[in-house]
Amino acid sequence: MTGQRGDTAPPTDDKRWRLVNATMRRYGYQPRALIETLNTVQESFGYLDETALRYVAACLRVPLSKTYGVATFYHFFSLKPQGRHSCVVCLGTACYIKGGANVLEALSEAFAVPPGHTTPDGALSLLTARCIGSCGLAPAGVIDNVVTPRLTAAAVIDQLRKAIHDGA
Repeated sequence: MTGQRGDTAPPTDDKRWRLVNATMRRYGYQPRALIETLNTVQESFGYLDETALRYVAACLRVPLSKTYGVATFYHFFSLKPQGRHSCVVCLGTACYIKGGANVLEALSEAFAVPPGHTTPDGALSLLTARCIGSCGLAPAGVIDNVVTPRLTAAAVIDQLRKAIHDGA
């Protein structure tokens, strides 16, 4: 299977590249397919590595710098493998004022992982967001893709420890 007009082969023979190619083909390998294609890569592989960014850039004939810029601009995209569980703490104004930074610090200490990283065992990714759009629920976060209102450090730590322990 090849990329645009048959001139760019996928990085590996992994069948997930077929999904990526299908997305690009649906948009006629036009540069406007960049965000949708990166989204497909992220959904298929879990993150965007350098190989994927280079492949997408080549197929869509978009400068690698633009591809990287889009991948780093949008919070949804990740350049590193994520943990089995994730916790995003909102640090927008309302959440910050209501203690979001304190919750983040407690989580970082409890799981021995700095914000923006994943624990060495791959169990948890601790992330931050500038705003998740839930200011009335401050401090808020997103735990395993579920918006969680009025975070408290103790409750989130307990919830994550239980999820990690249960293997959920």
